[in-house]
Amino acid sequence: MAPKAPVDFNAPFQSARPETHEEWQARMGLEVLAVLRSELYLDFRFLDQALGALTPAADERCGVMATDGRTLYYQPSALLRLYRENPKYLKRLYLHTIFHCVFRHLWLQGSRDPVLWHVACDIAVENVIDGLGRKSILRPLTYVRRRAYEALTQGGHVAAAASAYRWLLTQTPGVQKQLAREFYADDHRLWPRPGKPNQPAPSPQLQKSWQKIGRRMETELQLNDKEAGASAGNLAEAVKAANRSRSSYRDFLRRFCVLREEPHLDPDTFDLNFYTYGLSVYGNMPLIEPVETRESKKIEEIALVIDTSYSTSGALVRSFLSETYALLKQRESFFRRMNLHIIQADNKVQQDHLVTTEEELISLMDHFELAGGGGTDFRPAFAYVTRLCEEKKFQNLRGLLYFTDGMGTYPARRPPYETAFLFLGDKFDDANVPPWAMKVVLDEEEFTRPAAAPAPDLAAALEEEQDLYRDLNNS
Repeated sequence: MAPKAPVDFNAPFQSARPETHEEWQARMGLEVLAVLRSELYLDFRFLDQALGALTPAADERCGVMATDGRTLYYQPSALLRLYRENPKYLKRLYLHTIFHCVFRHLWLQGSRDPVLWHVACDIAVENVIDGLGRKSILRPLTYVRRRAYEALTQGGHVAAAASAYRWLLTQTPGVQKQLAREFYADDHRLWPRPGKPNQPAPSPQLQKSWQKIGRRMETELQLNDKEAGASAGNLAEAVKAANRSRSSYRDFLRRFCVLREEPHLDPDTFDLNFYTYGLSVYGNMPLIEPVETRESKKIEEIALVIDTSYSTSGALVRSFLSETYALLKQRESFFRRMNLHIIQADNKVQQDHLVTTEEELISLMDHFELAGGGGTDFRPAFAYVTRLCEEKKFQNLRGLLYFTDGMGTYPARRPPYETAFLFLGDKFDDANVPPWAMKVVLDEEEFTRPAAAPAPDLAAALEEEQDLYRDLNNS
């Protein structure tokens, strides 16, 4: 019997049966994606890690492209058709899907309306791609797009998904639908759906991986700004904004809670049966006295400093104070007796309001007026709070929360208590925050309650505009 030839594991696999048309399409789709990935890498070298983070896989159920943050799904027949008819658009589509992951749109929906959130994410990504200005991905900038970008970036704001979502809430339903058609690109059906039954929980590890990729991209854009080009400014700002982790104000306040016994009837440890049995047998002598205290974890002492300088928006300050008031007036947030100092400061301490009870907090908010309007210097407020600690006005200060836009002079030394600088909105400067202080970007959705308002100019533009790519966008 002749010996078997050794198996060459490096040789390409050859099936005994002929390749089907569907298999051929899937294989050619992989080759097309490899070509697109190579061309995008030549144009945008800072995307090297992002381009290789998604594993391609054929799936007939999706649109042209879709992703869940781990796999890049493609519809083979639609992919090949677009590659023959319009490879430039297909390259934009690939880049569009990648940017969704870089900006972590898949995991930031929260309690937002899913339909409007997906439209907002598409607008934010398309704004970045249109701003790159490369011929390989260039498409006609329609009047509708230009007007939408102008509305989003008015006042120097970054056209991020969160701000686009708030802007969409102010538009009429008809405008919202037309904008959804205008900016539609990839399939979002594989994105996590919070609140939906039988939905897998979002993978924290997957989010961290893309956060790491985003931070590396931000560094490379800063180091190689010449290679990226001057037109990559929108991308740099968008990546920087995405890398700022947003925090819930309510959740952040829990860091400053303390554990203490508080007078309270605890029904979990009180046995009514034994109590009533003693009364029935002995008349007025219960066997077990009711528990009068239990441990609670709430806020006891905290210093809240409000930056009232000229550079800080008064609307943001009032929104922050309103949300702070709504949280602190809840009985589960603070003890019946507390030590809260609400301090207003610009380049000096303007006012200090001491709050010890819920009644004092309500009275303060009913008659609260902003004081200040000068330059910004954080040092006087820190010196003032430190003096309060030395004078025993604070017995166990948990921390100092400084609400600001970050444009000021920071203390050189770390104070003897925890410090956090709170930022809201997208027009702030956090580059000079000291390393010993916490830097927290608050979730804007907690503080903004936009009211619906029509937009007749944009609506008319959408009716009149004839976009050559509109049919292709909806393919």
